[in-house]
Amino acid sequence: MAGTSARRPDLSLSMIVRNEAARLPAFLDALGDLADEICIIDTGSEDGTVSLLRARGCVTTIFPWCDDFSAARNAALRSCTGRWILSLDADERIAPEDRVALRALVRGPQNRCYRLV
Repeated sequence: MAGTSARRPDLSLSMIVRNEAARLPAFLDALGDLADEICIIDTGSEDGTVSLLRARGCVTTIFPWCDDFSAARNAALRSCTGRWILSLDADERIAPEDRVALRALVRGPQNRCYRLV
């Protein structure tokens, strides 16, 4: 809508993937609406991963694999616009009982850093 400004997302999800089309539907279903934006770097999938992600509304960027995990991770982080960034892999899940606590942390003080186990 013209004349309105978009609000910055509270929580961005950052991921690096390659050939994860089989795992991503269950991952995204489990994630639900926890993240306000989903930013994914694909490092060379050949299995439909990119089209699946884009069809699900994920911000998806192609990043050619250069044998440097930190370069891919940094590219994924740069694509996020949220105030907080959660980094997960396609085989990880946030426990249902932790979803409310995570959202509370996101809405809490901004001068913090958290590591979730």
